[in-house]
Amino acid sequence: MKTVFGKSLLILGAAALGIFIFFAIALLVFMNSLYYETNRRNISETARLLLPFISAAFFSEEAADPEAPPLLPDDSIWRLTLIDASGAVLSDSRFDAASMENHASRPEVAAALAGTEGAALRQSDTAGVYNLYHALPVYKKDDDPKSGKPIGVMRLAMPVPGFRNRVAAAMLPNLYLPLLIIAAAIGAVYLFSRSLAKSFVRLEKLTRAVSSAPHTAIAGLSPVISVEDTEEFRTLESALREMAAELAGRISVARAEGARLEGILNGMKEAVFAMDDRLMLNLINPAARRLFSIPDEKETGTLCLLEAVHATELEYAARRVLENGKAEESEFRLSIDGTRRFFRVFTGPLSYGGVIIVLEDVSRVKRLEQIRKDFVANVSHELRTPIQLIKGYAETLLFMPPEDGDTLRRIITIIAKNAAVMENLTGDLLTLAALEHSGGGRLETEERSIRPLLEEALETAAFLAPEKKALVSIDCPAELSAKVHGALLTQAVINLLDNAVKYAASASKITVRAFTKGELVIEVEDNGAGIPPEHLDRLFERFYQAERSRARPRSPAGTGAGLGLAIVRHIALIHGGAAEAESSAGVGSVFRIRIPVL
Repeated sequence: MKTVFGKSLLILGAAALGIFIFFAIALLVFMNSLYYETNRRNISETARLLLPFISAAFFSEEAADPEAPPLLPDDSIWRLTLIDASGAVLSDSRFDAASMENHASRPEVAAALAGTEGAALRQSDTAGVYNLYHALPVYKKDDDPKSGKPIGVMRLAMPVPGFRNRVAAAMLPNLYLPLLIIAAAIGAVYLFSRSLAKSFVRLEKLTRAVSSAPHTAIAGLSPVISVEDTEEFRTLESALREMAAELAGRISVARAEGARLEGILNGMKEAVFAMDDRLMLNLINPAARRLFSIPDEKETGTLCLLEAVHATELEYAARRVLENGKAEESEFRLSIDGTRRFFRVFTGPLSYGGVIIVLEDVSRVKRLEQIRKDFVANVSHELRTPIQLIKGYAETLLFMPPEDGDTLRRIITIIAKNAAVMENLTGDLLTLAALEHSGGGRLETEERSIRPLLEEALETAAFLAPEKKALVSIDCPAELSAKVHGALLTQAVINLLDNAVKYAASASKITVRAFTKGELVIEVEDNGAGIPPEHLDRLFERFYQAERSRARPRSPAGTGAGLGLAIVRHIALIHGGAAEAESSAGVGSVFRIRIPVL
């Protein structure tokens, strides 16, 4: 029985039965002891009363007369035996003395022959039943009991029934009483165990209610689940309800904290990983899952750090924190989806022995830093030459003015040309700054026909570079129109044409193409030498030039400093589109502007 009712019934029933048996046995032992003690006292007193009536004549030879009357009546419970000093039986009230053996070895007889009272309880060899014996020494009339020697022994005996017979005779008629007592005890134990079990069942229901819904256990279950009116159980019930109230409060606070923490983690753009001391992940925020393409079905607790990020650098950093117990902040360059990206990484210990890792993507910052460095270097490079030329020729005019008019005109032309280069560079920088500033605002656009804008760009490019004999054609439907900023779009196409003419051979073929394919697409395609693949991703960065090592003449349409394509990219961006380039070595290049059609 594994229930409280079964166990309590078994234990209490066994205890009640055991106590009853113990007291019954103790009572029987006591009664048996009392029985023997009472009979010993009776036989002792009876023997002392009979002794004066036993004269010394009984122990003479004449006393052994077979015709002598019996010492005691036949129906007496007592048995009287007279034994001489040698142990021979002289007379017995029950049996034939002549047939009885010598009794000198009997304990009670030996004690009486030694001058003391003797008593014994044993089975009689003659009668075959248990007898209680008491023997007294017999002296001559004139002998002193203290100094004289007994002339014989008077032994008194009485049969003693066995313990079982005595108990059966006393208990069997009244057996129904102990059985009734045992039944009453078992019934009382049953009722007590049943009541105890019911109280525990109610407490179990209350506990389950508390564990599943503490607020319900407090508010809604109070009148339904009630323990018996036992003081201890009422106290326990009260303690459980107080615990439920405190638990409900703590759960409410924990849920609020959990929701707050979840909201913070979900709103962070940084990737966050929390793990135990075995680097098994137990927290991954959504930014981390997006960054490392971790599926949602990959649950925490089944994923280690290395399996999730595939970066041994992060694993080494986490293990250093586990070894040292100190937080670290460092920068890593990781390869994610085939792209090398920069991260500022914080690794720190957790209170329960784990590690937290926070990754902040600083690739854009690094790129901006590189752009800033390139900007300073390129501006310095682009301005150094025209400034030095202007300074040199100005000093020549100042200190050694040429007398020849043609030389003077050539020097002034060079100064004017380099001043124009500086002016174009400054203008491009201002254009970029204006485009970047207007990128966050609202661009004023209108529905414009695209082909006239392309023709205008073609005429401007041909005017700015008349020395190039490129064959430029336009492929654009006359009915094609879109909502664009006409002047900016024309400037973007001029820059693309200028770039194509600048890096194309003379009499090369250039095609300007425009069409719609879910969006407005404008392409400038040339059949030049092409651009190496490693340069394509950076072509639209300011000051970046894939052909820096080649000696190319500066185009009047731009500075040659690598700002033209950057301007094209910004014009596409403020239209909500993008700029891209494709190229194949020895085949040519295609520069493309994509603008959404509203």
